[in-house]
Amino acid sequence: MSETDSPSDTHDGSEQDGGPSLRAEMARSLARGGMSGVQVISWDTADKVLSPKRRELIETLQQTDVESVRGLARQLGRDKGQVSRDLGTLAEHGIVQFEESGRAKRPVLTQEHIVIEPVV
Repeated sequence: MSETDSPSDTHDGSEQDGGPSLRAEMARSLARGGMSGVQVISWDTADKVLSPKRRELIETLQQTDVESVRGLARQLGRDKGQVSRDLGTLAEHGIVQFEESGRAKRPVLTQEHIVIEPVV
């Protein structure tokens, strides 16, 4: 799964180009500069994970309080199974987590901001 150094760190676990420690340091630097709640992800992860439909999920979770995966799917007019799979992929990369609410799973973002590491 993923490597985590602190709540503001990246969760994609990639070791290339400095890996998680470089992204973790970038997240800490952004937090010191006043931008807390940041997750830094690699270009590779962004390319694989941040499809237009998944970005729509992230934007919706940023803007509205969602009660459940089913409710999110209904709100977006998408199939619950597809939304659930997309949320699972985002969760694998530490972008989303689930809170148990009775029998429902409530998706929430792990951080306020997602930053893609710069190409150096």
